[in-house]
Amino acid sequence: MAEPTGPPGPTAPPTEPVPLAALLARADLGLRQIAGPDSADTAVQWVHTSEMADPYPYLLGGELLLTAGVHITDPAGADDHLDAYVARIVAAGGAALGFGVAPVHDTVPPALVAACDRRGLPLLEVPPRTTFSGVARAVWRLMAEARHRELRRVAEAQQALATAAARPDPVPAVLRRLAARLGGLAALYGPDGTELQVEGQARVAARTALRELTGVVRRAAPAAPASATDTAGTTHLAAYALGGGRGFALGVATERRESGDHTIAGAAVVLLSLLTGEHQGASEAARSAALVRLLLGAPPEETGPLLGSETWSVVHARGERTPLAAAALAAALGTPLVDPREDVVRLLVPADREVAPAHGWTLGVSAAAAPGDLAAADAQAARALRRAEATRRPLVRHHANGLAALVDPEEADAHARVLLAPLAGNEALTVTLRTWLSLHGSWDRTAVALTVHRNTVRQRIARCAALLGRDVDDPDVRMELWFALNRERPGVRAPQSARPAQ
Repeated sequence: MAEPTGPPGPTAPPTEPVPLAALLARADLGLRQIAGPDSADTAVQWVHTSEMADPYPYLLGGELLLTAGVHITDPAGADDHLDAYVARIVAAGGAALGFGVAPVHDTVPPALVAACDRRGLPLLEVPPRTTFSGVARAVWRLMAEARHRELRRVAEAQQALATAAARPDPVPAVLRRLAARLGGLAALYGPDGTELQVEGQARVAARTALRELTGVVRRAAPAAPASATDTAGTTHLAAYALGGGRGFALGVATERRESGDHTIAGAAVVLLSLLTGEHQGASEAARSAALVRLLLGAPPEETGPLLGSETWSVVHARGERTPLAAAALAAALGTPLVDPREDVVRLLVPADREVAPAHGWTLGVSAAAAPGDLAAADAQAARALRRAEATRRPLVRHHANGLAALVDPEEADAHARVLLAPLAGNEALTVTLRTWLSLHGSWDRTAVALTVHRNTVRQRIARCAALLGRDVDDPDVRMELWFALNRERPGVRAPQSARPAQ
């Protein structure tokens, strides 16, 4: 049986592996290591049970392989066979071997013990009272506990970074907190590779290598922030390009690497991308200055030259009220121009950039506006946000189409309330009237849409006409009622199936 030159090279699962020592410490399992190296450095990524004489083709690497030794027919004289068996497990990347005592064998074959010692494979004795499924369940439970600890660690780190970003010295505070959380060094690099701010400790050689690594991401395309990893001796290195395409980068050097580190560093990248806005280029600095002046009440003729001829969209957003969440939204929309308020977050986005729905946020987007029309665009975004919340949609864009756009929204709402007051509180009549109007007065189609008899539709429409004191056969009356019903007031919308196609 020829030995392979190496394991098949699997990809590890997304969950942290379980230390073999933690499994041995479970008193309920009663596992005992009887051969192989110390279990302190052995990690189990999954559990596999097999009675094959050659399990190599079925192993991915990192398994705790469990067997009852069915394939061992001569335990007293199978030295060569068991040595080859263990060699195949090691070649496949198996983490450890668990041998179940009973019902096939009363004891672990001595030849298997010797082979595991020779090949450096941890060998566990599984007592008769412990089932293989019980061992697997314990591994999955330990993995779930590790995952929970990781999520809690990441959440606490993100909150700590957000708090640091609110300090008077936000950039050093964020780097300092990041270095402490990851147990290493965190540094901010300028476009020319200069260390602008360094917190934490790392070897000189590691810092040199980290500076070179950040050069890779600083040269990356600005449209998509990049990251890169490397090692310098025993030090793990990671570099992240900050958003905005200005050439700034974050470098991290740690002696250990945990699965949640990348997520924690990602939160720092979002914050630092916004905090480094003071170092932005001349055009972006002019945009920020223009926005500040507009918010302070400067006239359009003063701010227009700063913004040039570019058109903008104003975005109003409501969602999680934390600095980190607002920073993440601004990064997702690709703009540093963000005004986080207590009730709503306002952003200014170039009109040629597509604004997409963002998870956890409700967005209202204005029409494209020139610098002198941003105040009107701000009002459009506010109305679009109210419409998005009323209709429970993640994003609504302002569309100034039709005669309705010429009417002041407050006046239109007041007119709709007065006109429809006789129907207030009677949802059946209101929905029937709206559906009937949307289907051009068709009794049969309205009955189908509302799943009622056509005579019921006739009776309800007649009742509406009587209460409103209007002739619903008059086209002008129908138009006025349709306008009022489309003010998106609660309780006046037809069911989804009854809405006309757009």
